[in-house]
Amino acid sequence: MTSTRRTALLVVDVQVDFCEDGSLPVAGGKQVAADVLALLRGDHGYDVVVASQDWHVDPGTHFADVPDFVGTWPAHCVVGTGGARFQEPLTEDLFDAVVRKGEHAAAYSAFEGRTDGRPLADVLQGVDALDVCGVATDHCVRASVLDACAAGLDVRVLLPLCAGVAPATTATALEEMERAGAQVVR
Repeated sequence: MTSTRRTALLVVDVQVDFCEDGSLPVAGGKQVAADVLALLRGDHGYDVVVASQDWHVDPGTHFADVPDFVGTWPAHCVVGTGGARFQEPLTEDLFDAVVRKGEHAAAYSAFEGRTDGRPLADVLQGVDALDVCGVATDHCVRASVLDACAAGLDVRVLLPLCAGVAPATTATALEEMERAGAQVVR
């Protein structure tokens, strides 16, 4: 009996507020959106394509008027605002599922998100390998990859389809993801 390997793509937080014109801009975010669209429009071969969105209603102390950019941040990805939308040219209909995270608390990993009441782990049921890309490499991509590795998935980080906040923190995050078992595709 042969088993069929199932693969998925996870696109992390490619949202307006995390791209160049947003409230927490990451250089290269708009290019990531364009490159992800090109991947999805081609013959990508993924069995499942999932996206995550930061989706804040009232995340408590996650937002601050004077943020420290470690545990507190300026308001971002607030439900009902343009900043919470996917960065164009990405649209929700490109994905098989969208998991939303952080309504009432800080949330970094897509594995903290839910879609139709189901956690991401349920959406990925039966998936063996997960490719991950998105924004920001050194924050939510990192957290999602670490959780995917902990869940036993064969994880690859598609670095050309990622944007990080800063070179030093991105390098540290990549080292941490590799130590956890992820393969970084450069």
